[in-house]
Amino acid sequence: MSNNETPQKTTGLHIGKAEPGCKKNDPMLVIDHVKKTFGGLTAVDVEHLEIPKGAITALIGPNGAGKTTLFNLLTGFDSPDTGTWSFLGKSLSGIPSFKVAQMGQVRTFQLTKALSLLTVLDNMKLGAKDQAGESIWKALIPGFWKKQDKDIEVKALELLKRFKLEEKQADFAASLSGGQRKLLEMARALMTDPVLVMLDEPMAGVNPALTQSLLEHVLNLKKDGMTVLFVEHDMHMVRHIADWVVVMAEGKVVAEGPPDVVMKEQAVIDAYLGAHQDTDLGVVTGRIDTINEEKNK
Repeated sequence: MSNNETPQKTTGLHIGKAEPGCKKNDPMLVIDHVKKTFGGLTAVDVEHLEIPKGAITALIGPNGAGKTTLFNLLTGFDSPDTGTWSFLGKSLSGIPSFKVAQMGQVRTFQLTKALSLLTVLDNMKLGAKDQAGESIWKALIPGFWKKQDKDIEVKALELLKRFKLEEKQADFAASLSGGQRKLLEMARALMTDPVLVMLDEPMAGVNPALTQSLLEHVLNLKKDGMTVLFVEHDMHMVRHIADWVVVMAEGKVVAEGPPDVVMKEQAVIDAYLGAHQDTDLGVVTGRIDTINEEKNK
């Protein structure tokens, strides 16, 4: 896919008016009354939110809006003060993060969590679930886990090839660039055969040379039947690949809708730029050419 091609967008995701908390036709995640405070500061206060199945949803908002905190709550890395949420109809309230991942909901992190002193291949193999060798007794008898370990390695190598990291398989993860670590973390997440992939700022700190590759991998997740929820500040990227956009500000959901529509809403403009600023959000990222504006002065 070239930079100029626009991926096919999924439409018809919501019921009724596109507004905060609107119902979705086929929700994968349903969140109700989730609130989290830190020392009296409200980080997340989401009354109702549904994430549509089979689509790419972008979660955007200014720094401090509560996006990563919401990710942490939904994936079991933190506990809310109040609220419930469900994944494919199953309640995840109080479920630890490793069990959430085993259920098919995996995430990556803004700061990558690759194990630096393990090889790239070993990082991948760690991502596989239900490994027989995880049992202390079975681990002592190779017959219990050796064949499974070979199958896991084959799967890991296939994913490394897909993410163009096969030549790095024997290298320590510490030797990878920031962008390569993002690719490794995304590839490792797929070792669990997820149905929902949650990406926390997948483009942050990535060399521009790898940006297009990461974009294509995110789009391929959807093509392979997965649902994607990602946090991102690059509005050009959001506009390009997201089917649906959820906007947070001060812990609350202030807008929802298709990217081209929601980015023109006053609540979104206010959240990013302050009230009464008639500026396209894409310009703020520096990705949209402003030369014509300079010529017209």
